Amino acid sequence: MQKIGKVSATEKNPTSCDEFIFWLDQNVEVKPFDIITVENNIASKKTKTFGIIKEVEHITDSTGHLTSYISSDFGDVSSEPLTNRIGVTYAKVEVISNDHEVFMPLRDGQPVYFATKEDISKALGLDNIKNPIPAGYIQTTNGLTVPISVNKDFLLGKEGAHVNISGISGLATKTSYAMFLLQAIQQKSEDTAFIILNVKGSDLLNIDMPVHPGDHREDEWSSMGLEFKPFENVTYYYPYTNSQSRKYANSAANTETLTRQHEAGILKNYTYTYDENKSNIDLLFSNIDDPNFTIESILNFISEHKDFDDIDWDDLKQLLKEKYTQSGGSSNKDIPVVSWRKFSRLLKKSVDNEIFINALASGSERKQCSLANELQSIQNNEIHVIDIAKIDEQLQSFVFGDVLKSIYDLKFGDTERETNTIPKRIVIFVDELNKYAASTSPKNSPLLRYLLEITERGRSDGIILFSAQQFKSAIHDRVKGNCSTNVFGRTNSIETSKPDYRYLPKVYSNMMTRLRKGELIIQHPIFTTPLKISFPKESYLQGDDN
Repeated sequence: MQKIGKVSATEKNPTSCDEFIFWLDQNVEVKPFDIITVENNIASKKTKTFGIIKEVEHITDSTGHLTSYISSDFGDVSSEPLTNRIGVTYAKVEVISNDHEVFMPLRDGQPVYFATKEDISKALGLDNIKNPIPAGYIQTTNGLTVPISVNKDFLLGKEGAHVNISGISGLATKTSYAMFLLQAIQQKSEDTAFIILNVKGSDLLNIDMPVHPGDHREDEWSSMGLEFKPFENVTYYYPYTNSQSRKYANSAANTETLTRQHEAGILKNYTYTYDENKSNIDLLFSNIDDPNFTIESILNFISEHKDFDDIDWDDLKQLLKEKYTQSGGSSNKDIPVVSWRKFSRLLKKSVDNEIFINALASGSERKQCSLANELQSIQNNEIHVIDIAKIDEQLQSFVFGDVLKSIYDLKFGDTERETNTIPKRIVIFVDELNKYAASTSPKNSPLLRYLLEITERGRSDGIILFSAQQFKSAIHDRVKGNCSTNVFGRTNSIETSKPDYRYLPKVYSNMMTRLRKGELIIQHPIFTTPLKISFPKESYLQGDDN
């Protein structure tokens, strides 16, 4: 092992069971997040204490900056000092663990070493993880690369669940890391199904296609016990549109991609009929503030009156129109005419989209399907990619709400399937969570209600949320508060000054502003401290690239 310095315990800065300081050899380089080891022998008991470097500082015997200025011939930058000042570089360390559960303070003068791979595994408890899921790797200043795994029970329940990833768009690689985790889970778990919402362009619409290796990608994947291959058992769902040349799919994917998927039988176009979705109309108003509950009153009126049974979308629009015209305006005095007009206008804006149809087409060429029916038939190890990138925000909320409701109903018994045929765990991944669970979301939003149900109670029933957004501070407290694994990519200093980051040591939150692309800081229950990790590049075709 490489000796890099010695423990320093002073009157003002004593060592403790939680932290200590050591001075460095002047020829040694260290960085925050490096893991070090120190012998901590008590009587005949020989143990090792492991720590993680939080901060590195340099100090001299100078009493102030003015002294330094004067000693350089009153600010002559070309002058050479006659006598070099006494100086030392030292590191502040947080204690992670001890291999024999000894947490006595380290004694002054104890040698400090870079941790070996075995030491790092012991320090982080990686050698005792049950049901490990690869989560990336640590790169140390002394050249080690150590694969990192997380406990499946803390990632997907029983002990903890839900993953939230935040950071600047592009630089933080949020979606790439989420997809890496999903790939690791698919390869290491046989009782899990996946639902992925594609919210940007064609990013996730070729995940079943291989990518040319290069850049030592295969070695990176194999070092973590994973195969370098694309996702398997993938089906793509697109918003229906009446365009035969586009395979009736309203998507940013190119025609070649859609043709390939159509011929392989893995392309379907989702639609919504009134008779199957009357109970879901409230999801169209997820982002609409309703302080006087007039929208809720109209929704109750629709569900309770037989006039709104056995009709289609066109009939619904006509019935609503009658409510705010002279002929029908007095039919219900509890709800003002102006409220009916607003409701009708908002609903018409959505249901005029081509995904809302009066009846499914008779032929199979259009590949029309009910998204709820498809999701409630999901099997172990299947991946359903649902494209919502080209529909407006109100419809995106509607489709996402339909996904959550369908899986919620599946898991809580509102289905004809036998319990033992339902995947034990269903992971739902969505980017731009701030659109659906913002801290400013209407309190009576049905979509927010489903998200709260899943994050607060879904863990025990196997409904797991993987989510990402640029700013964690913008997310509803109860949603982000129930995520056991939190991952941070490159983040700006304004965001790191928010209360969401106050539990992190200041040096870590400062480092978030300097993380490179592909570098992340992960906080997971089995790790006693946040870790800086990297992860391999994707093993699937991104977008429509060739």
